[in-house]
This record gives sequence, C-alpha cells and structure tokens, in this order.
Amino acid sequence: MKKYILALTALALLTACKKEQKTGTEQVTPVAFEQEMKNDAGQLIDVRMPKEYNEGHIEGAKNLHIYDQDFQQRLDSLDKDETVYVYCKAGARSAEAVQVMEQKGFKHIVELEGGLDAWNQAGKPVAK
Repeated sequence: MKKYILALTALALLTACKKEQKTGTEQVTPVAFEQEMKNDAGQLIDVRMPKEYNEGHIEGAKNLHIYDQDFQQRLDSLDKDETVYVYCKAGARSAEAVQVMEQKGFKHIVELEGGLDAWNQAGKPVAK
C-alpha cells in the first residue's frame, strides 16, 4: 500500500511540474513579448524584407520575408507544435503572417503588437 501511495504521489508531482503548452494566438506588448520568449524560447521570426532585417532585428530572429515566393514553404520548416513569435515593422505584415500560420495549423503564435517600432520605443535591444 505504501508503494502504491508513493507511486501516486510521484506521478502527481511529475504531472504538476510539467509545463503546460499554450495554444491559440496572442498579440502582446514588447514587455510581454520579451517575457514570453524568456519563459518559452520557441521560434522567433521576423517577416520584414531582408534589408530591414539587416538594419536591426531582435536577437535570434530568423528572417522569413512574408512576400517571398517561398514564404509558405519556409513556414513548413518550422515546428507547428512549438511556440512561434512573429513581428514586422509596425504590425500589418505580422498580422498577415499570423493568418497564414493559423491556416497551416500552428498551435501557439505570439505576435508583437506594434512591431519593431514598438519594440524600439520600449527601449528593447536589437541586433545587427
């Protein structure tokens, strides 16, 4: 009986400690975007043009220009079960990208509200 109780207790502890995967789409402020990336590294994509990306981007971002012919194929290389963080300059292109990702079945998408403009206004770091 003691072994049974110990086994149940261990199972309960393991289940309670397991990280719960978020689902759906969120649009968040720069502060929340940065915090969510710290809590769940995920996949970070910048959907701006390569020239814009090279002028400054969030550290660790992969550039997938939304208007490239192979954009949808490049999205297919991402893990749909892992959180995707997406941004552009001001929010319009990332909103388009979010729609495509939702149609493709991505489980959890976090969009940066106001894009890199808002990120910069919040004093957040950029890489070049």
